[in-house]
Amino acid sequence: MSASSAPPSSRRWLIYGSVALVLALGVWYAASRSPASSGGGRNRWNVKAGNQAVPVRAEVARQEAFAVHLKSIGTVTPLNTVTVRSRVDGPLQRIAFAEGQRVERGDLLAEIDPAPYRIRLAQTEGQLQQNAAQLQTARSDLQRFEQLFAQNLVTRQELELQQALVASREGALAASKAQVETARLELSYTRIEAPIAGRLGLRQVDTGNLVRAGDSNGLVVITQTAPISVLFTVPETDLQQVLDGLRTGDALVVEAWDRNERSLLATGTLRTVDNQINVATGTLRLRAEFANADDRLFPNQFVNVRLRVVTLPAAIVVSTSAIQFGSRGTYVYVVNERNEAKVRDVVLGPANALLQTVTSGVKAGDPVVVEGIDRLRDGRAVTLIDESAPAAPAAEPAAKSGPGGRPGSKGR
Repeated sequence: MSASSAPPSSRRWLIYGSVALVLALGVWYAASRSPASSGGGRNRWNVKAGNQAVPVRAEVARQEAFAVHLKSIGTVTPLNTVTVRSRVDGPLQRIAFAEGQRVERGDLLAEIDPAPYRIRLAQTEGQLQQNAAQLQTARSDLQRFEQLFAQNLVTRQELELQQALVASREGALAASKAQVETARLELSYTRIEAPIAGRLGLRQVDTGNLVRAGDSNGLVVITQTAPISVLFTVPETDLQQVLDGLRTGDALVVEAWDRNERSLLATGTLRTVDNQINVATGTLRLRAEFANADDRLFPNQFVNVRLRVVTLPAAIVVSTSAIQFGSRGTYVYVVNERNEAKVRDVVLGPANALLQTVTSGVKAGDPVVVEGIDRLRDGRAVTLIDESAPAAPAAEPAAKSGPGGRPGSKGR
């Protein structure tokens, strides 16, 4: 059957279907070319922005010596701490120090009343003289007994008794000498002197109190602050780095920083490594020594410790802000000669608070993006911000118009 012979109703529905299909195609095409007002403006901006260069700041990767540090938390510990106590009993007659004063070894700190000890010394010296006189008499008698024994005028027993008497007098004289030395020593103990150099704490006893040799509190505490040490720990996994540094024979440098790690307090050297690892914590204790001439380290102060174990002579260094972490691993954005940001996969080495070493992926001289990274993708055009460029000068004010209406014209 031909189309001309088809029923009128069939032809009518065929025409209606064709018109509806054409209208649907027209609506779809119009919608794709003219987005809705709610999102069309944003899509057009995104398309336009995708073609614009992103302003970024880049730093050149450089090759330099890089010090590798082990970080830890340490405690400032004095090398010596002494509680000064009296070695004799007696009333405290005088205090010769000020609290917080720095003293040297042998400086006078306090005095105990020496009068009883002077009397005791005089008594022992008198006993010494008496024993010396008795010994001299016994020795003279012995000489006479020897002469009489040679003439058979005294018996051997009498001679031996006289010899024993001389020996007894010699023993008594030696004991008297020891008593004199003891009394003289106790008298010297009435002057309490500083046993070490250091800084004094608060005094524990006031003048006039009766002090005893067994007092546990003592008079004052002396703390050695110059030099001073810092005790800290390192993990067992880092032990070999420390031992390798010590085997070279060079002193390992230790830095003490404040709690915020913003201020370097002092620089010293590693002195001692403990002889065993703490099995409970898996750490090893180390002691570093600092000159501390300016007293910036204070006993029992907590500090952040950085132990320099090795220095890499030619490491590739970038800022830590340039390092990115993602599903693909660790990477950075490098600006090529066409001012495009290209993704570079990198392998990281040791780092510190500001700098990161890169063992592969970046070479010295590569400009690495450090700011503006959040808007970048691989191949995106960028504009480098030059922070050293001077700021644009402010616009000069417009010249005042003259009466004639022209700038700068003068009325005639």
